[in-house]
Amino acid sequence: MLPTEPIGSIPRPAALIEGIRDFGAGRISQPELDALYDSAVQDTIQRLEATGSPVITDGEQAKHSFATYSIFGLENTSPDGMPISFADGHIRTFPRLTSGPFRYRTPADVYLEIAQRYAHVPLKQAVVSASALSLLYPQGGIRGYSREEYLDALIAEQEGEIRRCLKKGAHVVQTDFTEGRLSIKLDPTRRLLHSFIDLNNLVLERFSAEERKRIGVHTCPGADRHSTHSADVDYAELLPSLFELQATNFYVQLASEPDRTRVLKLIRDHARDGQRIFVGVIDPLNPRVETPEEVRDRALEAAGYIRPDRLGTTDDCGFAPFSDDTSRTRETAFDKIRARVAGTALASTVLGLG
Repeated sequence: MLPTEPIGSIPRPAALIEGIRDFGAGRISQPELDALYDSAVQDTIQRLEATGSPVITDGEQAKHSFATYSIFGLENTSPDGMPISFADGHIRTFPRLTSGPFRYRTPADVYLEIAQRYAHVPLKQAVVSASALSLLYPQGGIRGYSREEYLDALIAEQEGEIRRCLKKGAHVVQTDFTEGRLSIKLDPTRRLLHSFIDLNNLVLERFSAEERKRIGVHTCPGADRHSTHSADVDYAELLPSLFELQATNFYVQLASEPDRTRVLKLIRDHARDGQRIFVGVIDPLNPRVETPEEVRDRALEAAGYIRPDRLGTTDDCGFAPFSDDTSRTRETAFDKIRARVAGTALASTVLGLG
């Protein structure tokens, strides 16, 4: 069959969201919050397995956000960093590093180990990209801690995180590169994009070709609440550079694109031999649940441009990349994933696979 995988996050249960608020207000203890996290992870894994998905995640239930999980709680960061504006007007502000040295507080393999207690099918693990975390370092610099020192530490931290996830048995490690498209909005010359590609490759090149078969990259224009931060950026500005990343698996937002055929042609023309493309067939921002037949047709459309042996399906993005995002329900997320799994199976049958 065509492989099919989720991206990562699932909306948190109401009890967990309330517990996070209560913890922030000092009404519950850390052990009580940890118990809520553990319960949410266990329930999410059970429900993801029930969809029939051959690969699952932990739903990122215990992560503060997909981008800040590794640094959340660090004492040498400040919340007043780089603002990221979304099309509906809301803003997420990235933290700012205030001093060195830099170390992760909670690397992704910690979350993987917790999820492995409950999972019975392969688990993938999402990690934040080095390029996203490079934005922590302030433009004005930090006295006594150079940008070069910071980037060296960052690269070492991410290499260690990915390597431990692979060693501990992650099916695949997915690097979230949502800032790729955004970088073109911030810098139309694409110098920032090229610097991001170079930085991420400094991490990826530390792994062998065999190890990189289990490493992937996810791209999308953001998906927070009901909005995106860079869907207005032409995909043609990103995709040629995206496939320069030294990874094997690429998870490409596609279902929500207004002209999927144009994007598929770009992928056909620029993806490199040996790279597998997981096309987005589910739009998390659309509250309507896709039918299996719609998923089938989207997968078959992609098969007209990408050979089936290099094709897979996925969701455009996670369903709740930030822990406080309640714009989608858990039920909708699981229904959409169930449709993706069923529709991918239908497409596989038409293609003569399985």
